[in-house]
Amino acid sequence: MLGKLFVIFAVVPVLELYVLIKVGKLIGAWETVAILLAVSFAGAWLVRHQGFAILSRIQGELASGRLPAAEMLDGFLVLVGGILLLTPGFITDILGIFFIVPIGRHFLKQYLRRWLEKRLSRGGVVIRRF
Repeated sequence: MLGKLFVIFAVVPVLELYVLIKVGKLIGAWETVAILLAVSFAGAWLVRHQGFAILSRIQGELASGRLPAAEMLDGFLVLVGGILLLTPGFITDILGIFFIVPIGRHFLKQYLRRWLEKRLSRGGVVIRRF
């Protein structure tokens, strides 16, 4: 766990700075900032659009008397994508957009399902009742 936190809080910002410097040298500082701002605005629009669509699907599922588990996972993934888009940098922007677009979420949900099935089959997840 400590290794993962180290990667998140130390390695990722260094990589982001490296990429920002390289892109800035290649196309210029103002152009780099303009691209980052454009991606942020486009990402904010996409988060809002996808968020309202997911909220509508959740309401439909609840109105039908079904538990909206898949929709709740979609909402969580869009939230994570929005947080990644708030972090300045190209790497986190690309990852954030992957979390937001429906095809990216589809692949992420497949990966999470396989990961959870593997953990359950090994007995790595314990469910307790209180």
